Amino acid sequence: MISPPTSLNFARHLFEVNAARPDKLAYLDDRASLSYGQLAECARRFAQGLLGLGLRREERVLLLMLDSNEWPVAFLGCLYAGVVPVAVNTLLTVADYAYMLAHSRAQAAIVSASLARTLAAAMAKGGHEVGPVIVAGAGTGAPLAEGSLSFDALVRAAPPLVDAAATQGDDVAFWLYSSGSTGRPKGTVHTHANAWWTAELYGKQVLGLTEADVCFSAAKLYFAYGLGNALTFPLSVGASVVLMAERPTPDAVFKRWTGATANAVTGTPLRPTVFFGAPTGFAGMLASPELPERGAVALRMCSSAGEALPSEIGQRFERHFGSPIVDGIGSTEMLHVFLSNRPGDIRYGTTGKPVGGYEIELRGEDGRPIADGEVGDLFIKGPSAALMYWGNRDKSRETFQGGWTRSGDKYVRDADGYYTYSGRSDDMLKVSGIWVSPFEVEATLMQHPAVLECAVIGTEDAEGLTKTKAFVVVKPGQATSDVELKAFVKEKLAAYKYPRSIEFVDELPKTATGKIQRFRLRERERGGAAHDPLSP
Repeated sequence: MISPPTSLNFARHLFEVNAARPDKLAYLDDRASLSYGQLAECARRFAQGLLGLGLRREERVLLLMLDSNEWPVAFLGCLYAGVVPVAVNTLLTVADYAYMLAHSRAQAAIVSASLARTLAAAMAKGGHEVGPVIVAGAGTGAPLAEGSLSFDALVRAAPPLVDAAATQGDDVAFWLYSSGSTGRPKGTVHTHANAWWTAELYGKQVLGLTEADVCFSAAKLYFAYGLGNALTFPLSVGASVVLMAERPTPDAVFKRWTGATANAVTGTPLRPTVFFGAPTGFAGMLASPELPERGAVALRMCSSAGEALPSEIGQRFERHFGSPIVDGIGSTEMLHVFLSNRPGDIRYGTTGKPVGGYEIELRGEDGRPIADGEVGDLFIKGPSAALMYWGNRDKSRETFQGGWTRSGDKYVRDADGYYTYSGRSDDMLKVSGIWVSPFEVEATLMQHPAVLECAVIGTEDAEGLTKTKAFVVVKPGQATSDVELKAFVKEKLAAYKYPRSIEFVDELPKTATGKIQRFRLRERERGGAAHDPLSP
């Protein structure tokens, strides 16, 4: 297996890979295009601008930005200068950002203009003093808050930094905050080599991306999944990327698929060939009355992660578009996908097989490997594992165990070597002493023609015994009943697995990446209506 060079600056590596294609389109956002030559030039100018502001190597910079051309310029500019970008979710609260500023000890912040007030409130709330605040997308006539700098003006004024920081592959490159279901988010520390490994092992070897591809990711750049989809992977092969600042609603996604937004910016359509999404998004698109016809899109392949993809969704999507969905699982801790189906080897309903370069173990409650057919905890060994959770030794030791990383997921492997998701470790249910996978019940409910989305949790009955409960969202214009759905599940699964109760809801609680938050449903059941997390 090939390995990265010991001396590695990932930004410089990408610029060198694409040095022979300066005029090739790298990014197209909602307002403008950016060639590979412009990307390298602007990022190197931004790197020099950071150093000119007094930022030093290995100091952290908060990156709170919507997906736009400025995002990769800022991220790669930081890496080039040896400064560490801390990329954060744009949908969090003032309290979240105040915590992240203090926890990361960020010495500066880069923020989209529309989020500048939120950042200012977080800075005022926390006790940590932040240095320069660089505002992107403010416009030439928009006033900047006192002490703020214009992103565009900084890039224009600074000369390109000639030499990249002399970083090693194991040097810290960037942070991502994990979106744990409970407790404070964890600052997950990644190296320059980690990004290199994910591009080589998954972007090239599994997805087979080439410079002819146009990539479009519903997951935003500040997520581990989105960072690979819309930066690490395409830039490693010279592909083009479509960026979208708005929420990935079906209508917004369809406009990009058909090239409508590209036409408005460049005068010519640019249709993605590879789309990266999540199961919830695919389900919503298939239910949309505006679903494009096959001939209106140029998709050759889609990727899905975040949650296991129900087989019914994958099969319906491929029948409609002729484009397979490659389902896989990754994590913030491993940076990207380590277990996946492959083009030409897709078994819907499973998460496929280990990605080359990664080892997978399923372990029982005693910590020992288990046999095929048994449900166990998923552990991963691979070169892209994070170094640690910053300032959290207990959680680091719990997750990063020697060469192995504990995922918190439960899986089962069949005799052919395919892995099937059985839920999170804290989502698994033991009903009458037998493990029940919420996902298995959910996947069965999803086969009913009236069901759009669903989530299954365990609830305690009057005797303190665990029973399954399903929360179901019905497709627009469709109707069903709890009696009908219970009978439907009983026909397909063992009798003890059917949901003992079903509640119909308008929507399910989700993270910004579209993951269903089953813990919020559990909190709702424990707390009652007064603490209903689904209420406005």
